[in-house]
Amino acid sequence: MKIMTFNTQHCENFITKKIDFQLMADVIKKLSPDVVGLNEMRDKGEREDYEAQTAMLSSLTGMPYYYFAKAIDVGGSNPYGNAILSKIPFISVENIPIPDPDDKSDGKYYETRCVLKAVLDNGITVFVTHFGLNPSEHENAVKTVLNSLKTEKCVLMGDFNVKPDNPVLAPIFAKMRDASQGFCHTKKSFPSNAPNIKIDYIFVSPDMQVTSSDIPDIIASDHCPHIAEIKDETVRA
Repeated sequence: MKIMTFNTQHCENFITKKIDFQLMADVIKKLSPDVVGLNEMRDKGEREDYEAQTAMLSSLTGMPYYYFAKAIDVGGSNPYGNAILSKIPFISVENIPIPDPDDKSDGKYYETRCVLKAVLDNGITVFVTHFGLNPSEHENAVKTVLNSLKTEKCVLMGDFNVKPDNPVLAPIFAKMRDASQGFCHTKKSFPSNAPNIKIDYIFVSPDMQVTSSDIPDIIASDHCPHIAEIKDETVRA
């Protein structure tokens, strides 16, 4: 199964700064994932530029199963959050809120976050998330993820807004495999025009084998997409 995580920056073309659904769909089709987790997606709202973006990309990519998980309403009536597109049917999908931190004195922008959980009918559970910018948000996000994770046939992916050496990720690294460990050399994911940090991840449970992974040099959104081929190690040919 091929997995992809992609922060679309609400489907904004990094070069033109205009909403470009076809460009985002073309990137997805080029990389041909079975499942793609999407960050910074909009849904239908009061503002003209808040459209049903997940449904739009589903139609343009031919990936028939999709779900949008709202984290916030921008301006009170414009949904914004994470999403998933899949060629594999869902058994169930849910939106798990990440609690806001009590202390918001870190000084950076705050935004309520969430974790999308999708159980696929092939037995694999996929989590899509987007961590905040502040340490207190990171801690709450990691706790929420760890409380939700399954120990078998599980994928966790998204924009974590922290580099791999950040101690806050240690509990996740202890439980899951980082798909980028298979890289022959270090690859970065942000910003897409000159990547200098890795903040986008695909993690898999220990029973899943990563057979290949990559962060292609693609400038569409402000993040490069991250892909990985995985298979169930418990299934033998």
